[in-house]
Amino acid sequence: MVSTIASMFELSGVGLHSGVVTKVRVLPASPGEGRYFVRVDLPGEPVIPARLEAVSQTILSTQLGQGEISVRTVEHLLAALAAMGVDNARIEIDGPEVPLLDGSASMWCEAIAAAKLAEEQVSRGEFESIFSPAHLHKSAGGPLQQPIWVHQGDAFVAAIPSPELRFSYGIDFDLPAMGNQWYSWSPSRESFSEAIAPARTFGLLHQIDELRAKGLIKGGSLDNALVCGPDGWINPTLRFANEPVRHKILDLVGDLSLLGSFPIAHFLAYKASHNLHIQLARRILDGNW
Repeated sequence: MVSTIASMFELSGVGLHSGVVTKVRVLPASPGEGRYFVRVDLPGEPVIPARLEAVSQTILSTQLGQGEISVRTVEHLLAALAAMGVDNARIEIDGPEVPLLDGSASMWCEAIAAAKLAEEQVSRGEFESIFSPAHLHKSAGGPLQQPIWVHQGDAFVAAIPSPELRFSYGIDFDLPAMGNQWYSWSPSRESFSEAIAPARTFGLLHQIDELRAKGLIKGGSLDNALVCGPDGWINPTLRFANEPVRHKILDLVGDLSLLGSFPIAHFLAYKASHNLHIQLARRILDGNW
């Protein structure tokens, strides 16, 4: 069985990088349509599929595009839709970037829960949903027999054979308040909406001016992002003691959702980035392992 939402919902807010206020309306979609964006502010309302082949940029967020048309910072919304079982969704947006909201995926999860799911009478196919006991397949078929990984320096992300879906992540920052953190999450044991979705995006105080000079994080503020400096968090209190690394799992789930749905594997990452997440997903999709 596959699912869409039973009713429409909408949320609005400022985009992290663009600083532009946009409104997102998420509507039911038919079986097989998948999750996709529609730029309703542009002539012809162009469609951008939430698929790996549409990734056009991965600098501090994941951007999807078709030609000159794009939508940025899609990972939190897509993580919430995928983790909560929404296989098919029409995502209408009236600007270039998905709202950051409070920096987490909690508001998206709450809206999806309120909209409820509607099951569609179609089998899922090669990949299964995040909660299904399925197996990862190569393009030629068959279960995953060996690890797949990509790395850059000491940063890496890998997919390891596993009887259950699991995400483990490590971060390491030279700031006492953050330092080295690890967290491992399995959807069969902990709710995404409780364990992962509330974790907010975070930034480093000493990088803010440089990033803004590059035209990034124009919409970032202490209301929608955690900021850490040498003397500690600028805007406590944290929702979890290890909130930053939980947010990295949120990003990883959103990026891997661009495969369409989740293969069963243990995804393990350390100091990784959107770029490395997407590289791993491409290797999985291409069977290049």
